[in-house]
This record gives sequence, structure tokens and C-alpha cells, in this order.
Amino acid sequence: MKKIIVTGGCGYIGSQTIIELLRKTDYEVVSIDNGLNSSESVLERIYAITGKKVVNYNVDLCDYEATKKVFQLNQDTVGIIHFAALKSVGDSVNNPVFYYHNNIESLLNVIKCCQEFNIKNFIFSSSCSVYGNVQSLPVTEETALSEVVSPYAHTKLMAEQMMKFIAQQNNINFILLRYFNPVGGDLSGMNGEDPVNPPSNLVPVITQTASGIREKMLVFGDDYETRDGSCIRDYIHVIDIADAHLKGIERLLKGKNTSPYEIYNLGTGNGVSVLEAIKAFEEETNIKLNYEIVPRRPGDVAAIYSNSAKAKKELGWTPQYDIREMMATAWKWQLYINSKN
Repeated sequence: MKKIIVTGGCGYIGSQTIIELLRKTDYEVVSIDNGLNSSESVLERIYAITGKKVVNYNVDLCDYEATKKVFQLNQDTVGIIHFAALKSVGDSVNNPVFYYHNNIESLLNVIKCCQEFNIKNFIFSSSCSVYGNVQSLPVTEETALSEVVSPYAHTKLMAEQMMKFIAQQNNINFILLRYFNPVGGDLSGMNGEDPVNPPSNLVPVITQTASGIREKMLVFGDDYETRDGSCIRDYIHVIDIADAHLKGIERLLKGKNTSPYEIYNLGTGNGVSVLEAIKAFEEETNIKLNYEIVPRRPGDVAAIYSNSAKAKKELGWTPQYDIREMMATAWKWQLYINSKN
């Protein structure tokens, strides 16, 4: 049985990708996650959803020797899906040194292990933040990259540039997936975004506010040059994101890639403002949200949304869920969390 290592497998997108791998493929899946912003309790939920157990190695990928030991124990691995990274824009602004160390060192160690153990297929979790404040929308893979606006975004850009050079000199094939804004939860209601640290992403903040965990939520800025003054993002269901990883690893394993270094945008192509997202949640759940508009947050771009035609053409990937379904599954997940607390 072919084995896939998923780094950051206990995180939000990592765990959902593991669920989809177990549901739709016959791969054996191994997770590496040190619990820096996640919990191994997700493994129990994965088992409840899929009926399959997943081994997680609680290893800091910044520790090369510890990482190497995991690869030594799993030498039948044929592919890597690399999620492990810190991802808060605000935290990266406040603690850039830690972000550079964690996100870059961990990636390099995993790639070094791929070289040593002859693992040729690598899917990388990148971000639309590498585009910075773009001059034209929607964003395609050919859109010129402007200056990034946060250390987090810079770590993703550095990672992409490193892999481009590595791909030219090593027998590793890379697919880089530039996500826009993953939201929502598993259709079962038993998995979703549940970070150890307080969430800064919009949708879990919305659901926590709706359930009373937060007294109110903050909308950072209503003076952007957008249709209602709030930031515009391209929200994409986490199941659709996970599905793109499955299609990406299949592309590499079947040798269908035309280059050792390929990049794909993952978005719906529909920009939704923060205030529109709030309205969509309120209409879907009939719950009125308590929110306050406050000044802009450092590191936020005004608007960004995707043209994902390349992913549709080459990966055969098309998003299946709209903003209302994203909100419905996110709320279902929040109610599940509440029932367990």
C-alpha cells in the first residue's frame, strides 16, 4: 500500500485532507504534527468519521534528526503533503523571527529527508498572500507578485522561491497550491477549524461570536476601496481545498505534471467582503451577530480573489460549495464543539 506523509496533519486543512484521503483513496496516511497550534484529539474524530486509524508523530520538524527518524520508519512513503506552518498574519507581524524559523526550517528539513529517502512527490501548502496588494483582479498564477505585507506571507514566498531552485537541481516534483481563504467544516459536522490559540480567521470568529464564546467580533476597517469598505476575500470550502491535494498528488504519482515545479490557485473566483460574509452567516442560521467596526489591521490587503481556471484545466478541480454551505458547515462544526465542552 502506498504511503503519504501529511505534515501538520492534526491542523484544520491537514486533518480534512487526511479524511478525504482515507475516504477516497487506498493510501496509508501518516501524520507529523507537534501540536503547536493543534491537538491530537482530531485523530479520534478522523477515526469516528472514516473508521480508519492514523498514526501521528509528535515531532518538531525544525528538529532534523527527529524528523529523519520518522522518515526512516516510513521508507515506503511515495509522497509528502506539507501543511505544517504557523499562519496568523497578526502573530507574524508581532513575532517575525519565530515565524521565519518555524516555517522555513521545517520545510527545509522535510525536503532534505525527501532527498535522502528518494521521495519524489511533494505538495506544498502556499497562500494567496504571496501576491501582496495586487493591481488587477482576479488573480491568476501569472499575476505579478507585489511586495508582501506580512512576515507570514514572506515565509510562503521564500518557500516558493526555494522550491523553484531545488526543483531545478533535484529529482523532486513540486506542486504548490496557493489557497485563498479556506472555511467550513466536514459534512459530518465532526471536523473543522479548532486552533489551540484563539482564532484570527474570520469564520471561526463568526461562529464563536454566534455561540457566545466571544461577546462580539471585530471588523477591521470599513474604509477600504471596496464596495462596502470592508476587506474582500475569496472564501473556499475546506473540502474543496482537500480535494485539490488529492488531485495534486495523483497528478504527480501518475507522472502527468509537465514541469517539476507547478503552481495552482485555489479559489472560487468570487470575492466576498467581510460584511457580506457576516450577512451570509446571519441569513443561513437566523442568528444576529454582534460586531464592531474598528480601524484596519496591519498586514491585511484590501481585496483579493482568484482565477482558478488553470487548476480546473490541469488538475480537473472545480470547487463544489458556495458561501452559504461554507457557513452552514462551519456552524454545524461549532455546535459539535459546544456539545463536547
